[in-house]
Amino acid sequence: MSDSHDSVGIVTAQTAVFDTPLPLNSGAILQGYQLRFETYGELNAAKSNAILICHALSGHHHVAGRYQADDKAAGWWDNMVGPGKPIDTRRFFVVGVNNLGGCHGSTGPSSINPATGQPWGSAFPVVTVSDWVYSQSRLADRLGIERWAAVIGGSLGGMQALQWSIDYPERIAHALVIASAPKLSAQNIAFNDVARQAIITDPEFHGGDFYAHNALPRRGLRLARMLGHITYLSDDGMGAKFGRMLRSGDYRFGYDVEFEIESYLRYQGDKFSDAFDANTYLLMTKALDYFDPAKSFGGDLVAALKKASAQFLVASFTSDWRFSPERSRETVKALVAANRPVSYAEIESVHGHDAFLMTDEPYVQLMRAYLDRVAREVQA
Repeated sequence: MSDSHDSVGIVTAQTAVFDTPLPLNSGAILQGYQLRFETYGELNAAKSNAILICHALSGHHHVAGRYQADDKAAGWWDNMVGPGKPIDTRRFFVVGVNNLGGCHGSTGPSSINPATGQPWGSAFPVVTVSDWVYSQSRLADRLGIERWAAVIGGSLGGMQALQWSIDYPERIAHALVIASAPKLSAQNIAFNDVARQAIITDPEFHGGDFYAHNALPRRGLRLARMLGHITYLSDDGMGAKFGRMLRSGDYRFGYDVEFEIESYLRYQGDKFSDAFDANTYLLMTKALDYFDPAKSFGGDLVAALKKASAQFLVASFTSDWRFSPERSRETVKALVAANRPVSYAEIESVHGHDAFLMTDEPYVQLMRAYLDRVAREVQA
C-alpha cells in the first residue's frame, strides 16, 4: 500500500473461505461460504487496534483506496479512512467486509450453489443482521482479532454495529452508530417493499432465477434505486443542486427527461442496475426490515442493550428524514436507561441520509475527536 499522506493507496481485496456450516436465523444452513474483505493499516502486536467497517445497503468491502492508480473513484468511505483521516490507518487496522448475500465477492445469490452447479438465485436463504454479525465474528477469528477497538457503520451498517454490541459484548470496545435506527418505521418498510415490487414484477426477474435465463431485471432494479435515492437525499439538498432546472431551458410537453433532477435519477438508476445484483437488493432490504434487536427481549430495547458493554457514539443528521434524528434519540434514550456510556451528536447537514458519506466539517471533526479517544485507549 502507498504511504501517501491522505490515502491508503493501492489495495487488494482478499477472500476468506469457510467450510464450517453457518446456521442462519431463518433456519437454513449454509454448508460453506466465502467473505470478500479488505484491510488497511497494520494490526499491532497486541491485536487491539482493529476497527470493523460495516457497509450500508448498496455498499461493499472496498472502503478506501484504489485497485489501480487510474481508477476514477476510490472506496466508498475513502474520505473517512486513511492516513491522517478520522479513521487513521497509521493507528488502526481497518477491516471492510462484503456482507453475506452480497454481489461483490462474498457468497450470495449470484454465486454457484455447490449442490446444483448453478447460481443460487431464488434458493439463496434470507439473511439477517445477526447472521452478518455471526459471519463477521468468524472472519475476526480468522484474522486473530479477539476484540474490536470499534465497530463503525452508517445506516444498515450502524444496525450491524448495534447488533455487535449485543451479540458479542466482550468483543467490541466501541460502537459507532451513525444515521441509523433501532428498527425500521412502517414508512421505511413500505419504501423497501415498493422497491422490491419493482424488481419482482419485472418480467426479466423470472422469480429470482434470471441468471438461468441469461436475463437481467434492469428496469425493476433501476426503479428501485431511483426510489431509494430520492429517500437518501433531502428536499433542500435536491433543491439547491437541481431546483427546477430544465435541460433544454423550456417545457417540451412530453414524458422524456426534461428536468435535471430526472436526468440525475435516471443516471443513478442506470449505473446501479449495471453494477448491483437484484436478488442481493432484495436480501439487503429484507435484512433492514427484520432488524429489531428488542424482539428477542419481549420488545424491550433497554433489556437488549443491557447486554452491551461497549461505549457508544450515536450520530444523526438534521435533514435525514429516512433515518431521522428522532430514531437515533430512541437508541440514545435506551442506552442511557441501560446505563451504557453514550455520546450523541445531531449534526447540521443539507445532505439528508447520505450525509454519513459526506465531509460536513462538524461531522468529520466529531469522528476525528471520538476516534482519537479510541486510539488513546488502544495505546494505553
